[in-house]
Amino acid sequence: MIGGMVERVVAACDGASKGNPGPAAWGWVVGDTEGRPERWEAGPLGTATNNVAELTALEQLLTATDAAVPLEVRMDSQYAMKAVTEWLPGWKRKGWKTSTGKPVANQELVQRIDALLTGRPVEFRYVPAHQVGGDPLNDFADRAASMVAVAQEAAGSAYGSDDPPPSATGEGSSAAARAKRPSAAPRKRTGGAARTLKAKFPGRCRCGRSYAAGEEIAKNDDGWGHPACRAASV
Repeated sequence: MIGGMVERVVAACDGASKGNPGPAAWGWVVGDTEGRPERWEAGPLGTATNNVAELTALEQLLTATDAAVPLEVRMDSQYAMKAVTEWLPGWKRKGWKTSTGKPVANQELVQRIDALLTGRPVEFRYVPAHQVGGDPLNDFADRAASMVAVAQEAAGSAYGSDDPPPSATGEGSSAAARAKRPSAAPRKRTGGAARTLKAKFPGRCRCGRSYAAGEEIAKNDDGWGHPACRAASV
């Protein structure tokens, strides 16, 4: 950190689809200065493909983090990473057509991600999935997305989910046992007083204004932001 400001944010994102297409979800996690999971979020997508889930996870991560702070994104999806780093310039030149002349799949998602990446310091790092001793942040994001794909209810730090998501098998995990019960998944608040906490990282509210690390924030309909902005929307 420099002068109290976050110098660099390291995060991972992943998507899951149980059937491809099937019940799907996205997930992301931001690490602390030691690279350990610190805050995370995962959301349901209903029925969707794995590629849609992977791209949505990236979009959600970019939306939830401050565009002014350098970001390292760890992903295990070759498709999502190459779509926004290698293939996108060619798609734009060809009028959003592939090399074979077909319309680009998931075009609207890719375009939104392109807008979020424009002028922003982001480094992508590919990490293999499901490896013993693999990247812990990517593994966390994978488990979060997989859990929510099954439950189809949002989870994460914003919902009071302090425990990490269970492993794929759920063996030996008390969190997994709780997740199997219908009442275990936290439900999104739709009104009333918002739970606030101090932001550990700078970010950007839905109103377009930034908030600083240490500032009070609350969960809005589309991410973290100023408590007053949430109050205005309920």
